[in-house]
Parts: sequence; C-alpha cells; structure tokens
Amino acid sequence: MDSIQAWQMIAGDEPFESIELSVPKLEDGKALVEVAGCGVCHTDLSFWHYGVPTRHELPLVLGHEISGIVVDGPSDLIGKAVIIPAVMPCGECDLCTVGRSNICQKQQMPGNDFHGGFASHVVTPARFLAEIPEEALHNHSLAELAVIADAVSTPYQVMVKSEIKQGDFAVVIGVGGVGIYAAQLAKVFGAHVLALDIDQNKLEQLEQVGLSQTLNIKEMDIRDVKKRVKEICGEMGAPPNQWKIFEMSGTKPGQELAYALLGIAGTLSIVGFTMDKLEIRLSNLMAFDANVIGTWGCKPELYADVLKLVAEDKLKIKPFTETFPMSQVNKIFQQTLEHKLMKRSVMIPDFENN
Repeated sequence: MDSIQAWQMIAGDEPFESIELSVPKLEDGKALVEVAGCGVCHTDLSFWHYGVPTRHELPLVLGHEISGIVVDGPSDLIGKAVIIPAVMPCGECDLCTVGRSNICQKQQMPGNDFHGGFASHVVTPARFLAEIPEEALHNHSLAELAVIADAVSTPYQVMVKSEIKQGDFAVVIGVGGVGIYAAQLAKVFGAHVLALDIDQNKLEQLEQVGLSQTLNIKEMDIRDVKKRVKEICGEMGAPPNQWKIFEMSGTKPGQELAYALLGIAGTLSIVGFTMDKLEIRLSNLMAFDANVIGTWGCKPELYADVLKLVAEDKLKIKPFTETFPMSQVNKIFQQTLEHKLMKRSVMIPDFENN
C-alpha cells in the first residue's frame, strides 16, 4: 500500500476534501488498521459545524467510531477484526490506575488527536484495540459494529456508573443515535424502561427490540411530563424512588426535564452535550439525597462486555444503523445537521484502488 486515502476537514462548515496521505513507518506500539466502517457522531458535527476545536490542528481527518482489520503492527493482532476505542488512555497515570482511564488527560482520540476513520486506513495506538469475537459478526457486518466505539460503549459505561440494577425504573430522555442503545442496555440490566422523545418515529423504533413503554413529550410541559411519568412508573410496578434518569438528547429542554425528574435517592446521568446553560436549584440534590453524574467515552476494558452482548444477540445494532459510501461524506454530514436521517450513519470506504 502506497498511501492512505481520506476525507479531511479543512475548516468549519467547509466541504470535506479528498486527499492522499503517506503511510508512515509504524512506531513501536502502533498498528495500521484497514477501515471497514466509521460512524458519524454528533461530536464530529460539533467539530465541523458548531465551532468545537479539535486538539490536533486543522486540516484533520475526522471520525472516531471505527471498525476494521489490523494489517500491520503487533504480530498477535495482524488479521484481527477490531474496534478502535474512541478514547485510548495512557494506561499509566493516576486516573488510569484508579479506574478512571476514560478521562485520562493523556488520552488519544481518533479524529481529534490524530487522523481518524473517514479514510481507507488509520494509524492508531495498538494497546487497547478491542478484538471482535467471530460470533458478533453473525448478525452484523464489521462496518455496522463501528458504532460500538462510541454510540454503544458510552451508554454502556454510564449504565455501569449509575449502578443500575434489576427492577430499577430507568427513564431515557432522547432515543436518537446514542439513546437508542441506552434504552436497550437499561433493559439488558433488568430495569423497567420508559423512553421519552419528541419524535414519534424514534420512539416506534424501540418496538423492534421489545421496548413498548414510550412517551411522546412534544406537546407536554414539564409538570405534565412528571405527572405522566409517575403514573407510568406505577403501572409498570417499578419503585417510586431511586429512579435512574439518562439524559441522552444533548438539548437544554432535555436536560431541564431530566433534572426536574430527579427525586428521592435518584441518579441523573448526563450523556448528551449542549453548550446551553441551565438555571437549576442545586439544593434538590441535598433534599433528595440524589446524584448527578457525567461520563466521557468508555474505558477500553469494558468493550469486551459490550461485544459479548452483541455476540449473544442481547444488544442489537443492525436495525439502527445505515451504511453509506464514504464518498458521500459531505452529503451525509449536511443531512445529519438537518436531522434528516433516522439511523446512525456509518461511512464505508469506496476509494479507487482501496
């Protein structure tokens, strides 16, 4: 292979540009992965449209939800199908050694710290590559599994952090490209799951994975939502307290609602991101003895658990992903910005001589 073909970001809101990059000599600890698929994430959209700066100076190849085949690097990995974690820690610092490696301050993120997955190949640290079991490919293509790198693994980590357990009442606010997996995972953990959204089509998608308790909150104010959620909780036979609330929408109204739903001994997990600010009464946390937690990415050691759920067909990805040729990357980013796509987009390399 003489070069890496890619689509790079030159500047915000400008079209992605097709380029060729030279293949560097691999340093120790690095691997060359032939990309099978790369998901389009809201974070990519933030870099491209909303002015969020990348850590690596532009131009830069975006894309951090990557699956592929190792074609060079450590001998024990060559030929293996892998997921490149969206967050790759150093593994040595104080945060890594106390189990907080997902927020390691020396972390490397594809499409942010180095060239990412909207390309034919990616040069990446090899240490934390997640090998994909053959069983996980029985019902999904390797490209479709790319979304595990962020859209699936991030809500998995927040489920673990929230200490969700059998019989809990879980409220998932926003069931788009990430929330759709949060709802599934809450069910896998044994919770009674209620999904909230303003888009009926998104709510109806959940029927494909056996989740029927949904509430369209488009025309409802917060007081009415709270009342109806309490009623549904009772109808489901779930506990009236210790709710697990997962804010996945990344919107100001979604976060305001999530905080309003926080009650006695409850836990609110913030996954969606917005630059908007909220005005809230923090004393509610004291009065309800409640918790609010955040999450960033997913620790590499949890990927095996996610892949096991996929391999056992307990977690379904295929119904909620759609693949497109990478040459359509500009079109897909624009359609994502305009909310015209129902499913998580995965770009598949279609470069000449790829």
